[in-house]
Amino acid sequence: MHNVDFNSEIFFDVNVGINMGKVIVVGELNVDLIMGGLGQLPVVGKEVLVNTMGLTLGSSAAIFANNLSVLGGDVAFVGKIGEDLFGDLVMRRLVESGVDTKAVIRDRNHQTGATVAFSFGNDRAMVTYPGAMNAFGVDDVNWDLLIGMSHLHVSSVFLQPKLKQGLMSLLSKAKSLGMTTSLDVQWDPDELWDLPIRGLLPLVDLFLPNEVEVLALTGCDVVEEAIDQLSSYANIVVVKLGEKGCLAMENGVVTYVPSFLNENVVDAIGAGDSFNAGFIYHFLQGYSVEMCQVYGNLMGAISTTAVGGTGAFTTPEEVMEIGRTKFNFSYDDVER
Repeated sequence: MHNVDFNSEIFFDVNVGINMGKVIVVGELNVDLIMGGLGQLPVVGKEVLVNTMGLTLGSSAAIFANNLSVLGGDVAFVGKIGEDLFGDLVMRRLVESGVDTKAVIRDRNHQTGATVAFSFGNDRAMVTYPGAMNAFGVDDVNWDLLIGMSHLHVSSVFLQPKLKQGLMSLLSKAKSLGMTTSLDVQWDPDELWDLPIRGLLPLVDLFLPNEVEVLALTGCDVVEEAIDQLSSYANIVVVKLGEKGCLAMENGVVTYVPSFLNENVVDAIGAGDSFNAGFIYHFLQGYSVEMCQVYGNLMGAISTTAVGGTGAFTTPEEVMEIGRTKFNFSYDDVER
């Protein structure tokens, strides 16, 4: 395994996304009601207090799309929400960040999904009402939308059973059109992990699980064993290790890159999705996997400096400033 040490000052230009093409994100849409500073989980019949509360754009796919767009990506979204106040919030936030929402379906027969997230420093516990996510599937995707796109990103398939059923056809169609693809399966609430990864992953250019997910999907006890198992049929595998950094496997070579530690974590919700945004933003511009790992780690760390997965991603300039001031990162003249 190759270890990469990036303790020295690193240079990075966040505004060079001219030639990355257009990214289409297919996935779930919901809001997050974030309860921060929780000392213990709620107990039936009792009440606990929190220090902070926020209502913001939620869902792995939406956080990824929002943050990728803020970094400079050209992003379109395909998903389903209700005709309600939460749906209005989702649409407003995506539009404000520059995401193309023409293919987002407003369905009056379903409510927009919502997650109540209890934030515990570097971790969280969540309760989700799926709402319209349960009704969204591949049949809702206009295949013509994929024509002219460069990259397809899919997220949270276990929260979207209809999408999960058609995932193979969606990925196959994307590959037939010459697109690159990425997949972040996220947590399985049923803990069955019944995804045919041997058939799916050859169609996925970037597989982006976290440590717990990759162990559950492979049945392995340690990440290195899981990556070794996946190497026989997967393309590039990137395993997010939280505050420990990340591991990536490309062509059988495994590279470890340490994290950028934030000693004053505000909220870890969406850090993995922000990692995805940073990694894919640079991958599509031709950066090496090692450098994409660095930028993924950086964006994940930046995400933890504000409430919600999108709180720190307002403008490219402000993202750059957080990188400079909190993580000693200078954005200029990087080698790919």
